[in-house]
Amino acid sequence: MAKKEGTSVPSIGKKEPEENLTDKIRSFFGLRNGQKNKNALPPKTHFSIWYFLVALLLITYLQQYLFSPKVETISYSQFKQNLAEGTVGKLTISPENITGTLKGKDKKPDQRFVTIRVDDPNLVKELDERKIDYSGFYESKFLSTLLSWIIPIAIFFLIWRYAMKKMGPGMGVMSFSKSKAKLFAQNETKITFADVAGIDEARQELQEVVEFLKNPEKFQKLGGRIPKGVLLVGAPGTGKTLLAKAVAGEAKVPFFTISGSEFVEMFVGVGASRVRDLFSQATGQAPCIIFIDELDALGKARGMNVFGGNDEREQTLNQLLVEMDGFESNKGVIIMAATNRPEILDPALLRPGRFDRQVVIDRPDINGREAILKIHSQNVLLGLDVDLRKIAGLTPGFVGADLANLVNEAALLAARKNKEAVDSAEFDEAVDRVVGGLEKKNRVMNPKEKEIVAFHESGHAIVAESVKYADPVHKISIIPRGIGALGYTQQRPTEDRYLMTRPELLDRLAVLLGGRVAEELVFGEISTGAQNDLQRATDIARSMVAEYGMSDLLGPVTYDRPRQPMFLPESYSPAKTYSETRATQIDEEISSVMEKAEERVRNILSERRKVLDDLARLLSQKEMVQGEELRKMLSEATAEIAAASPVQSL
Repeated sequence: MAKKEGTSVPSIGKKEPEENLTDKIRSFFGLRNGQKNKNALPPKTHFSIWYFLVALLLITYLQQYLFSPKVETISYSQFKQNLAEGTVGKLTISPENITGTLKGKDKKPDQRFVTIRVDDPNLVKELDERKIDYSGFYESKFLSTLLSWIIPIAIFFLIWRYAMKKMGPGMGVMSFSKSKAKLFAQNETKITFADVAGIDEARQELQEVVEFLKNPEKFQKLGGRIPKGVLLVGAPGTGKTLLAKAVAGEAKVPFFTISGSEFVEMFVGVGASRVRDLFSQATGQAPCIIFIDELDALGKARGMNVFGGNDEREQTLNQLLVEMDGFESNKGVIIMAATNRPEILDPALLRPGRFDRQVVIDRPDINGREAILKIHSQNVLLGLDVDLRKIAGLTPGFVGADLANLVNEAALLAARKNKEAVDSAEFDEAVDRVVGGLEKKNRVMNPKEKEIVAFHESGHAIVAESVKYADPVHKISIIPRGIGALGYTQQRPTEDRYLMTRPELLDRLAVLLGGRVAEELVFGEISTGAQNDLQRATDIARSMVAEYGMSDLLGPVTYDRPRQPMFLPESYSPAKTYSETRATQIDEEISSVMEKAEERVRNILSERRKVLDDLARLLSQKEMVQGEELRKMLSEATAEIAAASPVQSL
């Protein structure tokens, strides 16, 4: 039989050579046979106190039970009886014990014995009468007493030391004040600007930082200096940390990274010491980059401590401010930090000379989202029908982390279906999964609820296709998703918008009210399914009246405080700054806007009642209808109305 190349055939009847003693010793100490690399470092030897203790116990055992003569313990009465019989030999008397030998009978060897001494005044007299050789012995207890204190303390110390090691690296006794920053060498940071997309403006801002780290003489020759600190500001997931690593990768310099929360400890002064240690290490590695993630955990504005005094976090912040003032930028150390809450940072951090430059990283537009999708799909087998531009249009407001999750979800869905490539159907389903939540296949609705949801979503879709400024409908579904969504109408924006006019807001308001009006028009009553629509519609109407000055009655006046900080949640609501009379007028105007929008939606759906019924019936059967089918139904209905209307002669 021919032997195949690359396969190992076991030899039959051939005995493997036995290892010699040298090989066994080398194997025991972790040395591999046949590998003698002169350039390799010698194996690192680890010494453990447990080896010493085991060896000590072994020696004690051998000495006690193997090498020491056997001694028999007898009672004092037995000792007195042996003394009377004259079988007791030489004795050694100590304050606590009596040790001696018993004469053997029938040529047997003498037997050593020991007994506990009792108070016997006549013992010495009896020994003298029988002419027995005896001597006294005094045993010092200093060593035993000392060991009784030292051994327990040593055991507790070893247990504590073992527990500290288990807590993780850098948690030793002398390492509390050491910096916990992770250092990436210049060849370990493999991320470059080619891995960053969708934030071209921020990348251009940081390009000169890279040029300074590569060629500082270019700036110093003209008397210019690079900013000491660069603060990256943006919503979560926009790529702040990735951009900082890309700067280090482009400049090919060491990269220190640490979170702001890792500076602060329960022990006073530890955080400040860690700041000093971090800057000391960075100076030794210059040129390099220090990156502090979540700076708001460390740099929160001082004076916010309700208990008064100077707490540990403020001490750490003070030390950071001092260190940033204590070195010059020509040393080649650049400090970068990231935060999504710039409004709570201490003003001293943001002044010139510390964080001189603030780079705002905004959510990517459609071109940026397409570029990000291309980067994250490089290692994904895409189908021929996948259009990343179309997917980017379906994901307005998505940041880089959301898009990376979207591509991963699509790949997982394709793998679950045992496909060879990821098609557009998987991306479409991944968008639904990310936006709407997990599909609830086990949530079974009764026919009545299913009919209500079908008419509700049909109302949204028909109004969206009937008004001028609404985004076109992409998909209508009555499949439950997420926690409470029983259905959804997905719209696809044609472009990214940054400003909205009054007619556009009114059209968006009409789309939100379409589901509730459809329920009322068909069933004569409304359900609780319109709660979220009403909340969002009311927010739009309130903003139009109280913030944007779009009310003819109240005029061009804003009645709310300045806009909320950039990245606070939407639930943030500032205090009112107007009178109760004006508040009443605002409420009445909001109600008027909502009532007019509701009446407008009722007229739209009444004119298209047949399309509403047909679409709801189709949804109940298929559970999902594409936007093209809806537009076809609307165009056919419009053509029927035009054909049925009388033609007027001129």
